[in-house]
Amino acid sequence: MRITYRRLEAGDRAVLDDVVPGTFDHPIIPVQAQAFLDEPNHELVVALDAGRVVGMVSAVVMLHPDKRPQLWVNELGVAEAWRRQGIATQLMQEIFDIADDRGCVEVWLGTEDSNVAARELYRSLGGDEDAVLGYTWVLEGGPRPAGAA
Repeated sequence: MRITYRRLEAGDRAVLDDVVPGTFDHPIIPVQAQAFLDEPNHELVVALDAGRVVGMVSAVVMLHPDKRPQLWVNELGVAEAWRRQGIATQLMQEIFDIADDRGCVEVWLGTEDSNVAARELYRSLGGDEDAVLGYTWVLEGGPRPAGAA
């Protein structure tokens, strides 16, 4: 097995036509994939095994009016049969390089307290674990949150 890594750009949407199930949370939605790749502050790096996507990391360069850019890692995934082979570690190294190239001063992400494997990976990469509370508002198919216009 020879894994290669590729940073996708706007013209690379077809690479996502052959994704091993379990790499992403859900099947690829072509129009959403293209919209993601078209956005200049979005980043997607994939791990390929004989042309098939077996791993990925997606991220967004966050711009602030009062801070230098930061990179938010949105999602990291590796298909089950390819786990524990260093692919996730290499994907994170690739995204660190992109963050550096883009002038980001920090890379950050969130994971569930129960996601032991992810937490071990992030610690092994030197990440500082912070206690953060997360809040979610589901807007599709439900009432507007209280107090929202």
